[in-house]
Amino acid sequence: MTYYDYDLVIIGAGIHGAGVAQAAAAAGYRVLVLERTGIAAATSSQSSKLIHGGLRYLETGQFRLVRESLRERALLLKLAPDLVKLTPFYLPIYRQSHRRWWHVRIGLSLYSLLAGFQTDTRFRAVGRHDWQQLDGLLTKDLVAVYRYFDAQTDDALLTRAVMQSAQSLGAELRLPAEFVEAEIENRQCRVIFKSGADETPHECRCAALVNCAGPWAARLLDKIRPSQAPPYVELVQGSHLWLEVEPPSGCYYVEAPSDYRGVFVMPWHGEMLVGTTETPHVGPPEQARTLPAETQYLLDTLGHYFPHLANVSRQQIKHEYCGFRVLPRTGGLPSGRSREVLFHTDNSVAPRLVSVMGGKLTTYRLTAKKVLARLAPSLPPPSAQHDTAQLPLSL
Repeated sequence: MTYYDYDLVIIGAGIHGAGVAQAAAAAGYRVLVLERTGIAAATSSQSSKLIHGGLRYLETGQFRLVRESLRERALLLKLAPDLVKLTPFYLPIYRQSHRRWWHVRIGLSLYSLLAGFQTDTRFRAVGRHDWQQLDGLLTKDLVAVYRYFDAQTDDALLTRAVMQSAQSLGAELRLPAEFVEAEIENRQCRVIFKSGADETPHECRCAALVNCAGPWAARLLDKIRPSQAPPYVELVQGSHLWLEVEPPSGCYYVEAPSDYRGVFVMPWHGEMLVGTTETPHVGPPEQARTLPAETQYLLDTLGHYFPHLANVSRQQIKHEYCGFRVLPRTGGLPSGRSREVLFHTDNSVAPRLVSVMGGKLTTYRLTAKKVLARLAPSLPPPSAQHDTAQLPLSL
């Protein structure tokens, strides 16, 4: 068996694993990332492809999260101009809409305020004379349409760019590599993993271990000694449809007529992407599939607001996929729960293990900084001072 030594071992090469690897390598730490399948192979490539503040989170009072997300959006537009693009969003309000026009206008004003009234945060009402130019949007009972800006990205490519940045700073990526087990000791962690086509067993020692296995994070804790208390979380599935139809000229944020949830209709690689749903998931994450009821829910919502697409057939579905939100198990509807990242540690004072669950694609960099801050008592002093807020991202 081969032995190695690292400051930090990270399990999972999704956006949070890549972000922590970049931040740790930027601080001069010796970093190892273990990934079983591929970079952004699961949830980090199955999102709504948005870099946004989260307009609807204002309704549940998550002002800090929205402010942080908007600041990170502005930063990513500068750091990754080839990967993150500002896009117009249209928000139509109807007589029967759950949210009144003045309610939406207040929300957009607050959204702009939290972003610092930058040029790309301004919004405006679309005049009635321009409604016919809105990609065939239903105009019956339409009261108002607001246009604002958020950003789109290819989530998988962004994750790869962050991981590439981490590797350029010295982080080591083992792919494929399967985490076998770990033991947390007084001053270090002992980690066993299999790597390579022949699944050769390896052992390494590290100062701290970061669990970025996404929806598999809770299951991974079963392989760590001493035994860890399970996190009190729930998996909520979000499905999307990639349709072979003409793309809209911008992104539309509409209310599903059946339950008033927000659904996005967006351009995607010259076609259309529609999502998302919120379906509690029970069972192994790898068994998740887009449910027929979710497919119909999204098609019905699309057809309601864009009547010329009411007869889109299932044969026009190029791809359907589902990702996961890891949410606190607090009861109530998933849409009303916090989207803040969840941290689960083995020790609140000087942790050797941090599990990262939930959170947003947009705020991956801030999440990484919070992980390192929690692990600071267990890590040696940083030996470098590269600022991830100044590191360009590209492929």
